[in-house]
Amino acid sequence: MSHSLNEIEAMSKRAARGSGLSWGLAEEAAKGTRWLSAFNLPGAALLAQLLEMNDRLPLVDVSPVSLRATFWRAPSGRLSPLIAGASLSDCAVQLMERGSITMEHLCVPLLAVPFMGGAALRLQNPVAVAWDGLKLTTDGHHLSLEGDTEKLTINLAERVTFYAPAEMIGHRKPVIRANVSPEDWDRLAIFAHRTFAPATEESRLRGAGAGLNDND
Repeated sequence: MSHSLNEIEAMSKRAARGSGLSWGLAEEAAKGTRWLSAFNLPGAALLAQLLEMNDRLPLVDVSPVSLRATFWRAPSGRLSPLIAGASLSDCAVQLMERGSITMEHLCVPLLAVPFMGGAALRLQNPVAVAWDGLKLTTDGHHLSLEGDTEKLTINLAERVTFYAPAEMIGHRKPVIRANVSPEDWDRLAIFAHRTFAPATEESRLRGAGAGLNDND
């Protein structure tokens, strides 16, 4: 089913919030999902996949133990691409100074790629990432892919290395609408529904029109 990028971003934001993420991180997740969708990549499906994997897990368990190290690890043994990706964007200068940052056991690594765009814009230099024979590079506005594209949608990458500066070799053109399967849309909707306030007796009466009064 075709959706506008605005629709995808709005649904992703509410779903991410419904999964327990802060509004700020939910906004970042939604922007990232939109960014991937603009390059005709399955951002919405992968976000749904990640939210299901990490549902109700304490965020500290899937966050980097330390941002000072060259290798980032999580207490639980697997990193969230949203939290690690946001941290990477904040550490753009350190990335350039160190040359590379490696994340170990990164869940759904493609969801971390949009945060590279923010880092690239700050550095005014392209940033690249590689895992399992796949390489992606972005300058913040464009995206290039090289290598084994079958690895784009893996659930977990043992080692993911980000590095800067990098060189762009060709790029994909962004689109204004993207396809999301009804099944994946429904998966996001389940999380989004958690953000709705539960009905009270008063709200039910107000929503029922006449309430308990029968005027017929």
